[in-house]
Amino acid sequence: MTAMSDVTVLLLTFFMLTSTFVKKEPVQVVTPSSVSEIKIPETDILQILVEPSGKIFMSLDKQPDMKAVLAKMGEEYGIRFTPEQERKFMIASTFGVPMQRMSNFLNLSAEEQDKILNTQGIPCDSSDNQFKSWVRHARAVNPDLRIAIKADADTPYSIIKNVMNSLQDLRENRYNLITALKSSAEG
Repeated sequence: MTAMSDVTVLLLTFFMLTSTFVKKEPVQVVTPSSVSEIKIPETDILQILVEPSGKIFMSLDKQPDMKAVLAKMGEEYGIRFTPEQERKFMIASTFGVPMQRMSNFLNLSAEEQDKILNTQGIPCDSSDNQFKSWVRHARAVNPDLRIAIKADADTPYSIIKNVMNSLQDLRENRYNLITALKSSAEG
């Protein structure tokens, strides 16, 4: 019995140390299925999350990149951020509020931010395309970024096309689409 408990503890330790944590996302997205088995790298990723109603959220995997991109966006929009606001932005797993509201958003507690985040989204329309600014500054900060789009299976094509057109305007023609692997039985 003692040997069995030792093995159990070793297995538990192994799985705890080798597992990776999933980032918290503001909305649940059910990705479409595909047969592609190409793996997306785990570093230098700019993930674009598109919700079915068209709300766009983004995440970067490196905190220094997050801070630098926020600083560049602040310069473009004439907004100054306090060190505490920069710290909160750096540790955020996902962001997606209009720049005019970013300062107020960063002053909120984490729980209040979570409540507000899923009602917002980065503007990506013809009159105010802040999404393009975020992508442009992220690419300037880290030229090695790989862009990955994660959209819900029920997201209308017109919304995805708008995101892709914005990327194409920036001459970003290479990106990955995050999908769920289709089993062979689904055919």
